This record gives sequence, C-alpha cells and structure tokens, in this order.
Amino acid sequence: MAGDGDVARDDETSFKPLGRCSVVYYGVGHMLNDITSACWFTYLLVFLTDIGLSPSDAAIVMLSGQMADGFTTIVAGELIDRFGHFKIWHGAGSALVAVSFSSVFGGCLPCKIFGSNSSTLQTIGYSVFAAIFNVGWAATQVSHMSMVNCITLNSTSRVVLTSCRNAFTMVANLSLYAVAFVVFKISSSVTVIDVENQYRWIAYLSIFIGCCFVCVFHLGTREPRLKKEAHAKSYARISWAYWFKKILYHQVALVYVLTRLVTNVSQTFLAFYVINDLQMAQSSKALVPAIIYICSFIVSIFLQEIGWTGRRLKAFYSVGGLLWIICGLGIFFLPRSMNSIVYALSVVIGAANSLMMVTAVSMQSFLVGRDLNGCAFVYGSLSFLDKISCGLALCALESYQSKHLQLVNCKSYVTYLV
Repeated sequence: MAGDGDVARDDETSFKPLGRCSVVYYGVGHMLNDITSACWFTYLLVFLTDIGLSPSDAAIVMLSGQMADGFTTIVAGELIDRFGHFKIWHGAGSALVAVSFSSVFGGCLPCKIFGSNSSTLQTIGYSVFAAIFNVGWAATQVSHMSMVNCITLNSTSRVVLTSCRNAFTMVANLSLYAVAFVVFKISSSVTVIDVENQYRWIAYLSIFIGCCFVCVFHLGTREPRLKKEAHAKSYARISWAYWFKKILYHQVALVYVLTRLVTNVSQTFLAFYVINDLQMAQSSKALVPAIIYICSFIVSIFLQEIGWTGRRLKAFYSVGGLLWIICGLGIFFLPRSMNSIVYALSVVIGAANSLMMVTAVSMQSFLVGRDLNGCAFVYGSLSFLDKISCGLALCALESYQSKHLQLVNCKSYVTYLV
C-alpha cells in the first residue's frame, strides 16, 4: 500500500506546473546550438561564395552538413531511448560543436596540407568540417528537445518549456547579429584572408556566448526523473513500428517539416533577397532579421502565459501559417521601389515564425504523451526529415540561383556587345 501511495505522489508531482527558474534553466540549454545555427543558415553560403566557391559548391557544403545532421538524429534518438542520460548526450554534443564550428568558418585545412586552393579540395575540406559540426549539433538537439517530455507530464508546462526555448533561440539570433555587426564594423574585408578572419572571429565569439549558457543549463537542470524511473521499472522500449502505425505521427511530421522548411529556407535567403532583389543598404541584411527575431521573442514570451490544449495548439498554428502565407505573397509581389515595406512584413514574419515553431514542436510533446521510452526517436526521426528536406531544398535553390546568375551575366555581356 505504501508503494502505491508513493506512485500516486510521484504522478501528482509530475503533473504539477514547473517553476519559472526550472523553465529558464532548460530554455538556455540550446543557446550554443541556436547561435551557431543562426550563423550557419545566415552566413555560410555568403561566406563560401565570398571566398570564391561557386553557389553550387557552397550548396554541396551545406547539404553535406544537413545530411550528417539528419542521419545523426536517428542514431542519437535510438541510443537515448535505449540508455537515457540526456545531459551526457547534450554535453558531448555541445563540446563537439564548440570544437568544430570555428573550422567551418576558418581556412581550408586540406588546402593548407596539400598546398592547393582548387575548388574541389575547398569543397571537400569545408564539407568535412560541416559534417563534424552537424553531428555534434544533432546530438545536442535531440537530447534537449526530447528532454521536455521527461521533465514533466503537465501539457501546459511542456509548451511553456518549448516556448522558453524558442524565446532564447531569438536571443541567440540577436546575439549573433550584434556580434556580426561589431566585427563587420571594426574590420575590413579587402582580401580573402580578411573575410576568413572576420567569420572566424564571429565563430569564436558565438561559441563563447553559447558555452556560457550551456554551463548554466547543466548547473541548473537535473537529469529528468521520469526517464530514470522508466528505465528503473524496465519498461519495454517502444519500437519504431508503433509510431509509424499512428496517423498522428505522420500528421505531426508533415506539420513540423513544413514549418522548418519555411523558417530555415527563408532565413538562409533573406540576406540575398534584401540586397540583390530589393537592392537595399548593406545594413538591412542585419536590420531585417533583427526585427524578425525581436518580434518572435516577444510572441514567445506571450505564449508562455497561455493554458494549452491540443485544439488551441492547432488554432495558433493555423494563425501563424495564415500570416506567413500573407507575408509570402507580399514578398513575392513587393516592388523594388517600395522596399521599405519589408520592415513591416518582418514584424509579421517574426510573429508567424514564433506561432508556428512553438506550436509545431509542442505537437510532438502531445504525440509522445506518456510514452517516454520512445520520445527521443520521435524527435530524432522528425529532425531527420527536417534536415534532409531542408538540405535538398537549399541545394536546389542555390543551384537555381547559380544558373540564374549565369543567365543574367550572359544577358549583360550580350547587351554590352550590342
């Protein structure tokens, strides 16, 4: 009878709302991933083309990283479900990210070893470090995201944790742009060496900021008790087939992947859009994203104060999706002469991003429910689909951009001859 009483008390504790400190300690745990990811999606293609790689070669580098990330999420999810220890996976992944990220934006190591600067060798060199970085990134992401379900069984607290995580994602993005603004302001980029030094300093400062928050996370967050209990009671590990047979799994997968496609692809090509298409000032490629992230941060804070149900998640996601459709149409038809309207669109995009991301990730928590011995696979498998789809989309779009630029240059040359 005493044992039954202890179980009842444990269940009651698990369903209690989390305190604000616990939420914040968890929320800062993805800061290193977020700030390096912001640099990855915002500046990688710009950096690689600035140092002389063609858009198609730059796309190959990004695709290699996305592929490594995608496959690692599956492996990490399976191993976490088998053995647990979220914090160990998180710490090991963070260490690999910190060590490898500076090399992604550093010089080409194989080029220095072989004494050649051929585009093929550069592409291989940057692709290898991109893959290593994304292996660590994936391990950190899966462990941190799946931890939500094992920290609490309270559905509202799970959404609050996700919302706080998203809020600090915005803080990480803003921190990156602040760092980039300072570096670009105080240093010149006359030669390729100058460009490499600029991005190397951005990488170093980003790693330092992220690592500080990783330390706060590990000091303030305990290994989730619910996962320990699940292993102690020898609950059977949930097979992949269990999830594949659930219609809800495929519905959540579609929502999550499409959401990630919208946010990641738009972030990657935003700088190209405001500079090349709208022909705005160079400062706009920092100002427009900053507006988006500030608005996303504000909305994420607001979402933490709402009581959540499955129906409410769908309603808020629908609102975010509708706002993005309106903004997408606005961007598509925006004339260059009215480019200042993009600042107003940025406000709406920021709100839409937050609404969609918080609710899409929270839908995964509702999918998992109390099936804690399969939660990491859910997050890992959906992240796999996200990374592969984003990588292929970015590769295709970058290849199209390369062909488009060649066509524009050809037309300019013909006009010059005429």
